[in-house]
Amino acid sequence: MAGTTSTTLDLGPQALVVARLAEAVREEQLGAPTPCPEYAVRNLLGHLVGLTRAFRDAGRKDLGPTTDTDPGSSLPDVTPDWRTELPRLLAELAEAWRDPSAWAGETRAGGVDLPGEVAGLVATNELVIHGWDLARATGQHYAPDAAALQVSHDFLAPAADEPDSSGIFGPAVPVPDEAPLLDRLIGLSGRDPSWTARG
Repeated sequence: MAGTTSTTLDLGPQALVVARLAEAVREEQLGAPTPCPEYAVRNLLGHLVGLTRAFRDAGRKDLGPTTDTDPGSSLPDVTPDWRTELPRLLAELAEAWRDPSAWAGETRAGGVDLPGEVAGLVATNELVIHGWDLARATGQHYAPDAAALQVSHDFLAPAADEPDSSGIFGPAVPVPDEAPLLDRLIGLSGRDPSWTARG
């Protein structure tokens, strides 16, 4: 997981991809299903708001309620101002992780203490995977940042080889070795790359 690629990764391009996907979400789509079985689109967007705030603060080493809260403790939802809040938080997240000190030392996210570099990798992975979730749920084209996609794949791949591993998101879904990198990553995350909102 560790390496120079991760510690110099700019999260800005992937954050911008997610911001553009969110901007295109229509109000009538907020109740639509997503690849996360317990989340409708509104819950996924609420989760994105929470995780971007938490990982922004983790990068800043500004530890407190935002970094101490278990994301699974309650069902997230959008707030009235999510359309302005989410892009602002995504930009702030990217800016926080442009500081090399974010990748060094120890920090906390989701109530878990972890090395800064690992937190940066988790943040990258969350943006790439949930970007796909949002795109699929709302019928949008998804082209993640290539560097973030590779880092996310390399982050999840080792866990898939461990016996009895359920991974970060759940058991991996088998995907052919010759499949596109994005499909292989989505399989590693426990999702079916062919998922659509229509079933």
